[in-house]
Amino acid sequence: MAKTTVVVVDDSALVRSILTEIINRQPDMQCIGAASDPLAAREMIRNLNPDVITLDVEMPKMDGLDFLQRLMRLRPMPVVMVSTLTERGAEVTLKALELGAVDFVAKPKIGVADGIRGLAQDITDKIRIAAKAQIRRLPPAPSAGTGGASSSAAAAPKPAAPIASLGRLSTEKIIFIGASTGGTEATKDVLVNLPADCPAVCITQHMPPGFTRSYAARLDGLCKIRVKEAQDGERILPGHGYIAPGGMHFSVERSGANYIARVQDGEPVNRHKPSVEVLFQSAARVVGQNALGIMLTGMGADGAKAMKVMKDAGAYNLVQDEATCVVFGMPREAIAAGAADEVLPLQQIAVRLIERLRSTSGMSLNRV
Repeated sequence: MAKTTVVVVDDSALVRSILTEIINRQPDMQCIGAASDPLAAREMIRNLNPDVITLDVEMPKMDGLDFLQRLMRLRPMPVVMVSTLTERGAEVTLKALELGAVDFVAKPKIGVADGIRGLAQDITDKIRIAAKAQIRRLPPAPSAGTGGASSSAAAAPKPAAPIASLGRLSTEKIIFIGASTGGTEATKDVLVNLPADCPAVCITQHMPPGFTRSYAARLDGLCKIRVKEAQDGERILPGHGYIAPGGMHFSVERSGANYIARVQDGEPVNRHKPSVEVLFQSAARVVGQNALGIMLTGMGADGAKAMKVMKDAGAYNLVQDEATCVVFGMPREAIAAGAADEVLPLQQIAVRLIERLRSTSGMSLNRV
């Protein structure tokens, strides 16, 4: 079997050496080059044609994001970002995912050598996933005649046409979303098309500590609903989205007439913390037929069994289709488990969700 070939791009000689060592220890992959900056990487990619590259988010000579943007327009390929555990690093990483990077790993602040060796499994797992991911070319940069619109604005999804208020129904339902690889952008594409008074949305996205706060803030700036990191004990309210904090499990509980967030530490579930399984199990147990489940792109099977439990409890579940997934792992497993009521392209999920909410309340989709 041919090995997955990798080029490492990082300005630190130590990091390049360690990543090369980690990759070459794997029987199914080989580091075929290591570049200290994007200009050297460009020549290396052209000459060696690797399957995957790892890319530091902050690079000399050319900004890592500029390099990634050009790469995804001219020669789209799987990229795994290597990020710093800082607010700036988190923001740059989220932008990289928007530009088409498949995933990222967090570079520790202290003890870089030991820290990266400790992340060996995470790094190599994500290289394997990236090698099989569906990669899409970025659209061309906007021309000068477009009125100076930024490339990020040009690439942003267009929100659906405004829809009428959902009113009282919003207080009865809760939407639950599970996602992993490719999910930061997929979740955004769903949320930006939801009305300001939609039911509460509870989200578990596989993400390490230090990144979910920036992710929630980014979504809050893009969406009609308010989006934040979930806090233990707070009320779950309509018109709000709640993101599982990195490194913590997120679930919902009932307190009298209210739903509340439960954010707790604990052992990983299905190797993940936060785990979609934990959130979806609580949806089945506590919310039952008032839950709507959504499974988006991601590797593995986290949440698939619990989504079937949700369906058995009366929930209605939408699952992203293979054609629009970056990685069709979690959706495939949910479908195989019999958890899906509908399998849809990503672009149709928000619209179908609103249709489902209106149909169950006897409201027309176009009613104003």
